[in-house]
Amino acid sequence: MIVLGIETSCDETAAAIVRSDRKILSNLVVSQLDEHRPYGGVVPEIAARSHLDHIDGLVERAIEEAQIRFEDLDGVAATGGPGLIGGVLVGMMTAKAVALVHDRPLIAVNHLEGHALTARLTDGLDYPYLLLLVSGGHCQLLAVSGPGAYRRYGTTLDDAVGEAFDKTAKLLGLPYPGGPAVEQAAKQGQPDRYAFPRPMRGRPGCDFSFSGLKTAVARVAREVALDQKAVADIAASFQTAVAEALTDRTRNALRRFKSECPAGRALVVAGGVAANAHLRATLTALAGEEDFRFVAPPPALCTDNAAMIAWAGIERLQRNMTDSLDFAPRPRWPLEDLAAAS
Repeated sequence: MIVLGIETSCDETAAAIVRSDRKILSNLVVSQLDEHRPYGGVVPEIAARSHLDHIDGLVERAIEEAQIRFEDLDGVAATGGPGLIGGVLVGMMTAKAVALVHDRPLIAVNHLEGHALTARLTDGLDYPYLLLLVSGGHCQLLAVSGPGAYRRYGTTLDDAVGEAFDKTAKLLGLPYPGGPAVEQAAKQGQPDRYAFPRPMRGRPGCDFSFSGLKTAVARVAREVALDQKAVADIAASFQTAVAEALTDRTRNALRRFKSECPAGRALVVAGGVAANAHLRATLTALAGEEDFRFVAPPPALCTDNAAMIAWAGIERLQRNMTDSLDFAPRPRWPLEDLAAAS
């Protein structure tokens, strides 16, 4: 089975061809970082226009690099949400056109499900498993039992962890995108110089909170001279606080998952923030303590990409979970709604 995947939910235009034996035949991404960097964040109108400029050529290149024809496709998958609606519309309309012209099934993929199932593509992981989904817009702990089969254990009560990284970078005068910039600065810093809070640590449950941590970083950034050492120390102290907060909440989720899903013994971390090496190391240690296998996709497949969309499309197509050509893209699409509809 061969599926074309299209991803346009934010600021990367991406197209990929993936086979059901987990072989990625092509995986192309056009980044918009240079277009958005002057604004310190993603501008939706600029993103949508850039997707429109690049998507047709990118799909053609993905087909050529995979050395197949459109007629060889078994299905066409595209992100249907959540995301910036202008970009989602561009990708979905392109997928509908390809599906209609070549008479192939359309699969509208929830962007979060793409992240959730990536470990199945990269590591051949069996269901069920516990997922920590960490990105610029999301921070959730989910029990994953299959496409559309999710049980949410915890979510952020305010800000996502990726948003906290971006805000911290901005406060410290670091370049966009903020996550990699903070991680790089933290390598030279002293992680215990500033006693930032560890939100929700020690409390029951699996929910997160990061607004208080952002406020604490903002207060310190205003009070000290932001020379190179101070920036590095704040970045390292912030990153350590985030890692400890994530570890505390994930430990609660692992213990709950162990009792509810005894067949599952894997902790998966996915999403853009999952590319952070310090967080990976901390969570790897936690998984070992709780007798779980730790799985994280390669960094290139943690950030937004079309291979994950194609793979989620394959899993859905194998179960005849396809969509009609009148599917309406949606800016908000919680995984819980996806589970309820499946």
